[in-house]
Amino acid sequence: EMTAPSALFLRKQLAELNKNPVEGFSAGLVDDDNIYRWEVVVMGPQDTLFEGGFFRAVLTFPSDYPLRPPKMKFTSQMWHPNVAKNGEVCISILHEPGEDKYGYERPEERWLPIHTVETIMISVISMLADPNGDSPANVDAAKEWREDPKGVFKRKVARCVRRKTAF
Repeated sequence: EMTAPSALFLRKQLAELNKNPVEGFSAGLVDDDNIYRWEVVVMGPQDTLFEGGFFRAVLTFPSDYPLRPPKMKFTSQMWHPNVAKNGEVCISILHEPGEDKYGYERPEERWLPIHTVETIMISVISMLADPNGDSPANVDAAKEWREDPKGVFKRKVARCVRRKTAF
């Protein structure tokens, strides 16, 4: 399994990220024997409510990556319209390729095999800075973000930023 094309591709990406780190996140393996599970740490983007936070997440890659997208789940507490209460990240780029049966997304907004860990993480960082309230994964967070962004929503995010540790 470790010589599968997906494993070789992931190894190459990890080596590249270690050699040329990308601002805003760091990545490594959860366990050195499993190339399909990565731990990433996302830094809260500057000039957003998430600034100053360090948020851990796990990326789990399918064996047919990059034909199909990984799943991403925050292990740090996260209050955001596009992150489910269990930590799962819900953004277009991580959705299975092809047509959206609900008609919300165009195929080119969804997963494409050209995406890499870097493009995924850049999308996640931009999601933190600019939530999409149209198809929320956390309806309560989306409602607060729309109705009281500087009040209750901000307080809950601040709690996550201060927490600094995993669940």
